[in-house]
Amino acid sequence: MASKDTAPIRQQTEADIRYLDPIEHVRLRPGMYVGGVDSKALHHLVYEVVDNSIDEALAGRCDHIIVTLHPDQVVSVSDNGGGIPVGINPDTKRPTVEGVMTKIGMGGKFGGGAYKVSGGLHGVGVSAVNALSEEMRTTIFREGYVWEQQYRAGKPHTDVKKIRKMNPEENTGTIQTFRPDFTILERNEFNYDTLERRFREMAFVTRRVTITLRDERIQPFPKETTFYFEGGLHSFVRYANKGRAVIHDPVHVEKDIEITPEGKAPYTIGIEVAFQYNDSANVVEMAFANTINTPDGGTHLTGLRSAITGVINRFARKAGYLKDKDPNFSGNDTLEGITAIVSIKHPSPSFESQTKVKLINPEVQGAVSQVITEAFNEFLELNQREARKIVEKCMISMRAREAARKARDLVRSGPSLLESSTLPGKLADCSQRGPNAEIYIVEGDSAGGSAKQGRDRHFQAILPLRGKILNTERARLDKILDNNEIKALIAALGTGIGDDFQVENIRYGRVIIMTDADVDGSHIRTLLLTFFFRHMAPLIQEGHLYIAQPPIYHLKQGKNLEYVYPEAGMTEGELLARALKKYKDPDKVVVGRYKGLGEMNPEQLWETTMDPTARTLLQVTIEDAAEADKVFDMLMGSAVPPRRRFIQTHARNVRNLDI
Repeated sequence: MASKDTAPIRQQTEADIRYLDPIEHVRLRPGMYVGGVDSKALHHLVYEVVDNSIDEALAGRCDHIIVTLHPDQVVSVSDNGGGIPVGINPDTKRPTVEGVMTKIGMGGKFGGGAYKVSGGLHGVGVSAVNALSEEMRTTIFREGYVWEQQYRAGKPHTDVKKIRKMNPEENTGTIQTFRPDFTILERNEFNYDTLERRFREMAFVTRRVTITLRDERIQPFPKETTFYFEGGLHSFVRYANKGRAVIHDPVHVEKDIEITPEGKAPYTIGIEVAFQYNDSANVVEMAFANTINTPDGGTHLTGLRSAITGVINRFARKAGYLKDKDPNFSGNDTLEGITAIVSIKHPSPSFESQTKVKLINPEVQGAVSQVITEAFNEFLELNQREARKIVEKCMISMRAREAARKARDLVRSGPSLLESSTLPGKLADCSQRGPNAEIYIVEGDSAGGSAKQGRDRHFQAILPLRGKILNTERARLDKILDNNEIKALIAALGTGIGDDFQVENIRYGRVIIMTDADVDGSHIRTLLLTFFFRHMAPLIQEGHLYIAQPPIYHLKQGKNLEYVYPEAGMTEGELLARALKKYKDPDKVVVGRYKGLGEMNPEQLWETTMDPTARTLLQVTIEDAAEADKVFDMLMGSAVPPRRRFIQTHARNVRNLDI
């Protein structure tokens, strides 16, 4: 019997049970189909459409794909494949293209031999894109005619129409044109660089297919990039290691493995792998299944890792590098400094979700391991000098790992760093913990003093750092743990580091880097970003890391005070000129340039940079881990020429940050 203060529990009725049309389900639960509603999901719409064109290429019917970014957030994807069938489908009694575009679970990859290998296996991809588009138009060149159908919110808006006869010079193919529905998705812009990276990967993995990305939002001269590669993963690895000191030529193997399941018909898995060691301590791994990037890896990546570790351990013992009493190298030892890419072609791949982030076919692991073991064994036997360098690198890694373990044990066994009187910058903690708490990592004692006075001590902690921290791109973990500034940072966050790192133990929901708007401040920010990317990457992946945006100018006219903040793509001079245009008499405006956070009093720092109701924070994300690895290695590594070329190429952006 319910008490007087407790509302009775309402029973579920027939009216609570609803049936949703599959298209409506996509619109209600977009995360199940494209991974969310954010910028990543927006770009995923393009990938789903392009994946269909890639499937045409894998079937041998397509060799050119063109992706065009139009004004007003419209995208078109064209290919010279066979074109979607337009005749009446025997199952739906409607035009086949209409079913492909509007019915979840309808596609040409459920059998019948049209596609031996494909990425889209569920009949979900392009129909989900249609469901999440305000408008979409499919244009088909097939059977001597141009056909067209238009859709709104995933539903047909017109019938399939025969527009005209094809011209003799026109190829068969399909053009998909869509505008995302921003009543469902967050309003973001299509990013050219993000798409460019993805299509470069696709062109490496799908050899001899031309992919063109064109940006017609830029006028009068649209931006355009075309990718075409003959060398496959061999070329991909060389590109990924460009600018690094490599130890050997890429190990590259391509082979078909026949799988014979018990009681079932045999099938073939195509496997291509390439890897190469460089002199860094960083690991770059990429995995693809039917040309689709699987960022969370899966059984193909597990097979690669286990094969490489096993081959090196057996070779090292056979050659006498490892004695009987020595332990085997761990996977961390054998993979340090490797750039490795694995791509498999499977007639029936299984993924963890519709967004295809992880491959789960169990038989793939053994097949990949078999192919790599044979090829790597042969490579080590035929290249003894390079083999010795690889084994020596593994031994250095093992010794460094042991030294780092001892350093961590020493830190854990000593007095708490948070209570230590030797902290280079004292942590001014806050009273809250958890997702609403935040810590500002501040450059210098002067800015730290202003931040401590200006903050809200209930949820904002301040950790001043003295000077520039260690460049962790060039140091191993045991050396990093000797640095007082980094030890203070690790202790303040509470996550540990290396093998002990646990992102769930973080004491603050937001970790905010706040540095001066000058060259030194930019350098310190880059050093901190390097540390977090290399040694606390889950902190970035879970969305905890931010960069504060303090103003660079203040404009004063009489009692009026205005702040000018940095903006991407604009120099400081352009920002100031735009701000001054608003004044009738700009010559009477007093312009002040903030060179450092310490120049602001606590009230100014609060109202411009720390007040949650007024500040601007930039969240740090990793859109492409391999590309981020390249950039950090180039900017912070030991090789000077690649860094000089980058600065010369991106001089305008460097000025935006530093001057």
